[in-house]
Amino acid sequence: MIQFGSTGGPYSLNLFAMTPPLSLSDTVPETARDAILAGIRAHNDTLLGPTDRRDVFIPITAEDGSVDGGLIGYTGRGWLYVELLFVPDRLRGQGIAAKLLALAEEEARTRGCIGAYIDTINPVACRTYERAGYSVFGRIEDFTKSYDICWLIKRFGEAPDSKPQTEA
Repeated sequence: MIQFGSTGGPYSLNLFAMTPPLSLSDTVPETARDAILAGIRAHNDTLLGPTDRRDVFIPITAEDGSVDGGLIGYTGRGWLYVELLFVPDRLRGQGIAAKLLALAEEEARTRGCIGAYIDTINPVACRTYERAGYSVFGRIEDFTKSYDICWLIKRFGEAPDSKPQTEA
């Protein structure tokens, strides 16, 4: 309870009465996820203007036609975000991850994007992304079981390992 005075006399404000009760769960109903996401998107649209978000999906299919790998991401506000990238064991070591990234980046450029970003905890994947021209721009060391989590970025139009030039 907070009490304060003014020319009209003392007033009380119970901050706890204004806060809705909070509960914690280990399951998330889809309707709740949808409501929270809708709120975030509406807020961001007010703050940044309407988004041009569009999904990117590049499936890898098994012989039976089922999806067993690929790339899922989206473009929006000038960037490609790679949410998921998985190459099944049967195709590893053949440059498939680089091909998935290149195809997604090509589409992102077509959509007017200036770059791409991705995150990973897998050190092999991190090296793959770096070979594809991505640079680590953030890291939490020893995130879990001695593995770091890394965030990587690639700006289109820049050569790998190039640094912005400054005028003398």
